[in-house]
Amino acid sequence: MNTLVIVLIAAVLLTAAYVFYGRWLSKKWGIDPKAETPAHKFEDGQDYVPTDGWTVFSHQFSSIAGAGPVTGAIQAAVFGWLPVLLWVLIGGIFFGAVTDFGALYASVKNDGKSMGLLIEKYIGKLGRKLFLIFCWLFTLIVIAAFADMVAGTFNAYTVDANGVIALSDAAKTNGAAGTISLLFIAFAMIFGLLHKHLHLTGWKETVVGLICTVAALAIGMTMPITLGKDGWTYITFVYIFFAAVLPMWLLKQPRDAMTTYMFIGMIAGAVVGLLVAHPAMNLPVFTGFHNDQLGDLFPILFVTVACGAVSGFHSLVSSGTSSKTVSNEKDMLKVGYGAMVLESLLAVIALCVAGAAASANGTPADGTPFQVFSSGVAGFFEMFGIPVYVAQCFMTMCVSALALTSLDAVARIGRMSFQELFSVDDMEHAEGWRKILCNTYFSTIITLAAAFVLTKIGYANIWPLFGSANQLLSALVLVTLCVFLKVTGRSNKMLFPPLIIMLCVTGTALVERTISLVQAFSAGSATFLVEGLQLIIAILLMILGVIIVVNSLRAYFASKKNSEI
Repeated sequence: MNTLVIVLIAAVLLTAAYVFYGRWLSKKWGIDPKAETPAHKFEDGQDYVPTDGWTVFSHQFSSIAGAGPVTGAIQAAVFGWLPVLLWVLIGGIFFGAVTDFGALYASVKNDGKSMGLLIEKYIGKLGRKLFLIFCWLFTLIVIAAFADMVAGTFNAYTVDANGVIALSDAAKTNGAAGTISLLFIAFAMIFGLLHKHLHLTGWKETVVGLICTVAALAIGMTMPITLGKDGWTYITFVYIFFAAVLPMWLLKQPRDAMTTYMFIGMIAGAVVGLLVAHPAMNLPVFTGFHNDQLGDLFPILFVTVACGAVSGFHSLVSSGTSSKTVSNEKDMLKVGYGAMVLESLLAVIALCVAGAAASANGTPADGTPFQVFSSGVAGFFEMFGIPVYVAQCFMTMCVSALALTSLDAVARIGRMSFQELFSVDDMEHAEGWRKILCNTYFSTIITLAAAFVLTKIGYANIWPLFGSANQLLSALVLVTLCVFLKVTGRSNKMLFPPLIIMLCVTGTALVERTISLVQAFSAGSATFLVEGLQLIIAILLMILGVIIVVNSLRAYFASKKNSEI
């Protein structure tokens, strides 16, 4: 099939879902444009910052559109492009967008409370503690996986067949992308300061943001930094430390806006390239229910596609940061539902780019999913006369930004989860040790230090756990939303199918992963630093998940409809 046809079908279905299903949910649950949002009620200039709808949308989209929609869709294509396409569309419309929107809606209606605090209110204190532990462990996995991806993308060195370390052919391009990333931080802070003090809105905000974006790209291409993977790993962790502690308006929001401009250029380039070249989808339609490398289609397809269809991580962004910046409830639909369907479209585009890059006999292109996607879209840009080096730098930066924007969001969420785990209502009179653990800088350092240890496992070994934990997190969020909607007298029936399916998927995936790790130890082929840490985390996630689900279901059946009006 022609890739252009696939993209057009997906775009039409996702747009229709936003217009009809998304608006139906808004009407069903109730949106009040006149209500005072948490951003205004608790404005503090740090986390609670009233922000216009499109800026919050940019933050939400750039934060959730991490490595998942590209990496997951391309990896899962070993089962064929049709199963991936169907799950991205069905999952994105009825699972992911509903969960993201629901989490944002529940948080805004509850003074911007994070998902952990929502669970305490609707499930109980034990549920909250267990969820925060689960959430914190999950953020460690995400930080480790994405930081490893970013460092690997910027790495200027390679190891040849003889074990000799030498500059890679892509050293200049990778180094330039790294430099651009550093300049993005500097220009984002300039953009943030100008936005705050000059009160930029509308076209003025867009123009200044684009100037900062283009300036970072132009200067970075002329000043490539040559560093190895370890060096970039250290730099990445320094960056996400500041992203986790600095005010949202100073770094996170402006950087997300600049990144969104870049993503729009990337998506537009891919779509126009598919429109002009309209290459054939060379990947097979369906290869069977089992793959020797990944395993069985159920549940592996669902946990591998991950963020392109449904993601628990998105709910942490919705309730952790976006809900505290929404200025008007009417913006929740485009921020919660809209950002997710756009991410599903990105997953479809990534699938089509991979399909176009595959050989005529269906053999996938060589390289990591990021490399396949980056080189494919860069090829489209080159068709329009853009210099090869510029196209390659731009796309390398784009794919690294997919991970970086999720990294800075999850680092902040991980810090907040750690703080909430030890916080009490009266922190002013709390014990000294509790104040230390809840300190912004201390909690950030502890979170990033633990994640840094996990980077030693490597992205490829972490990703299977990320997918399973991510989907289980979405199921836990759905249970909480079911209780919230029930006690507030709102309809929750649309959440039951995704809840049941995600519990089955993630439970099966974690059990299978645990069994394979145990077998690796039995065969003597496992090491503690890789399989050992994976096994420990997998068991902890399963235990925490089961306890939270049981407590949540008890709370659901014990709760009374319309008890909270």
